[in-house]
Amino acid sequence: MKNLFRISLLMVFLMGINANVFSQAKFGHIDSSALLGQMPGRDSAQVKLENFARELETTFTALQSEFQTKYQSFLENQETMSQLIRQTKERELVSLQERITEFQESAQQEIAQKENELLSPIVEQARQAISDVAKENGYTYVFDSSSGVLLHSEPSDNLMELVKTKLGI
Repeated sequence: MKNLFRISLLMVFLMGINANVFSQAKFGHIDSSALLGQMPGRDSAQVKLENFARELETTFTALQSEFQTKYQSFLENQETMSQLIRQTKERELVSLQERITEFQESAQQEIAQKENELLSPIVEQARQAISDVAKENGYTYVFDSSSGVLLHSEPSDNLMELVKTKLGI
């Protein structure tokens, strides 16, 4: 009975501490997508990425055009080709199609790498500014309202203006 009383007393004590810690927690939120859209350097990074993608697209279009031309020529002339020439042309078309597919996959990877290379410094700068503002203003938690992860919350402070001020936006 004595142990039950001690355990109950300990539970009440721990619940009181936990409630006190929770009541001292300060919550905030920010729309990181909106912030990233307003970050300095974002527009120039986007232009560089679009130019890079356009260069790759030009090469891809040229490869496709070459394939279409060769394929059309093959279709028009296959009846007059010998078996050996037809097989050679078919292998050439298959090889060109494989190169086009390989180029397309590599281009997608390169675009993703270029995007990461161009945007990582901007994202890191925003993350650091959010962290700095949270520490300077005593926030325990800051939620990203753009991700849709938070389904319900009590009203919290929007840190957008403070972070934009920190970044000079």
